[in-house]
Amino acid sequence: QVQLVESGGGLVQAGGSLRLSCAASGLTFTMNVMGWFRQAPGKERDFVAGITRSGGSTYYPDSVKGRFTISRDNAKNTVYLQMNSLKPEDTAVYYCAAVRALYVPSSSSAYTYWGQGTQVTVSS
Repeated sequence: QVQLVESGGGLVQAGGSLRLSCAASGLTFTMNVMGWFRQAPGKERDFVAGITRSGGSTYYPDSVKGRFTISRDNAKNTVYLQMNSLKPEDTAVYYCAAVRALYVPSSSSAYTYWGQGTQVTVSS
């Protein structure tokens, strides 16, 4: 049974930082591209970061580029999202996702496995 378990969310002031973790089990981690998405109330689930199987390439939308960093530790079956210079508009539930693929998709529909999400709230 595949499980993705996120942790590290919380309440932070604008300009602060948080580091999210996503521990994976039940899948061959090194065969999976990993992504982070977020969803604010009443909005669609948006791509915020993706990383290739080796960790050699990362992808970000313009809205978080330069502030967020995705990384992975294949020995620990864990993917991370370091979030710096947080803004109130970053407030959302953050999800990690996995798909057995050769490229990093930005569409949520392309991903096979999902975590339960972790809330990030940025106060102004």
